[in-house]
Amino acid sequence: MKPARSQFSILKQVCTLIPGHLVARLSREHGVDKKCRTFSAWSHVVALLYAQLAHSGGLNSVCDGLQLHRGALGAIRGATPPCRNTFSNANKVRSAAMGEALFFAVLAHLKTLSPSFGGKTYGGFPRRFKRTIHVVDSSTIQLVADCIDWAKHRRKKAAAKLHLRLDLQSFLPSFAIVDTAKHNDNKRAREMCADIGAGEIALFDKAYVDFLHLHDLDARGAFWVTRAKDNLQSRCVERHLKKPHGKILRDDEIILTTEKTRGNYPKRLRLIHALVEVNGEEIEMRFMSNNLQWAASSIVELYKKRWAIEAFFKQLKQTLQLGSFLGHNKNAIQWQVWMALLAYVLLRFLAHQSTWHHSFSRLVGLLRSSLWTKLHILATLKSYGTASGHFRLLNSCEQCYLPHFTPP
Repeated sequence: MKPARSQFSILKQVCTLIPGHLVARLSREHGVDKKCRTFSAWSHVVALLYAQLAHSGGLNSVCDGLQLHRGALGAIRGATPPCRNTFSNANKVRSAAMGEALFFAVLAHLKTLSPSFGGKTYGGFPRRFKRTIHVVDSSTIQLVADCIDWAKHRRKKAAAKLHLRLDLQSFLPSFAIVDTAKHNDNKRAREMCADIGAGEIALFDKAYVDFLHLHDLDARGAFWVTRAKDNLQSRCVERHLKKPHGKILRDDEIILTTEKTRGNYPKRLRLIHALVEVNGEEIEMRFMSNNLQWAASSIVELYKKRWAIEAFFKQLKQTLQLGSFLGHNKNAIQWQVWMALLAYVLLRFLAHQSTWHHSFSRLVGLLRSSLWTKLHILATLKSYGTASGHFRLLNSCEQCYLPHFTPP
């Protein structure tokens, strides 16, 4: 099947998923319109999205690519190509808070267009749980220490950090903070889980353990699962398991013993010792939770699902442009991170609309090679490769044997 032709380019069809009035309204709210003269806020957003989709390596690459397709770019609601200095200055002085607001507004808009987009799309979601599951983690984005002083967290290292809360059911980000890497993760734990309600589940690594915050989650009726730190001081008050059962070595109810931690969390906790396979080798890990009724195996299984956010970070950093940056100041880097998240959500929505069965990296590669072609984007995705059939090559019976060695 050949995809149907369209009068608009692939890039225009991606950008038109953003409501026409949204960028202008947000630019007024954040004062960006006052800093726009020849390069509008909409043109700025289109240029940053193009940098992500085309995987541009620098300012010259973005500006040259847009200048070469000035006519097709103008069809995207009158967007104009920038000069190098104009683009660099826009990234530097225009508030990145507008990019953050744009991301969440577009995400809410896409969920309105297709309610199933925000529904269950992640195949690894644990079947026995019908609750909303949030995964909280951070990813470090390495920067160049020689020219980025604001992000230094070691003598010779600089990095930004993306704190993200992932909805495990839809595999979509629901909250994000872009910050420097010099602060501990637990400093952001309360902000990341601020709107988690009663009955919902939060999964996070032990770097986010703050007992005062954990007690606040428990008081709100939310459940949480994490790993216990090595220096945890506690006392067992009740044992749920008399002897090891399968991979579960111990299952205890504990109370914290140090004065500070006991004051921050006076209630009982669940502490589970279990064997977990890591790189083909079983090692013992300790898991904590405030739920005293779930099976120990369920708590261990829940924590294993936390690794889904690592796959999300891998998709984001390897397929989009977060390896090299278009500017060195904090505002420019925040703009690029927010536009990477926006591009991810737009592409995931297109994959959802076209029932795309291949990998996310393959989707990005296909659209990157055809940004300026005039093809119907959904028809292109549906007709691509083996999208209408099995997306894995299946062996036939004849391929199971070497020639002349088939059974009688």
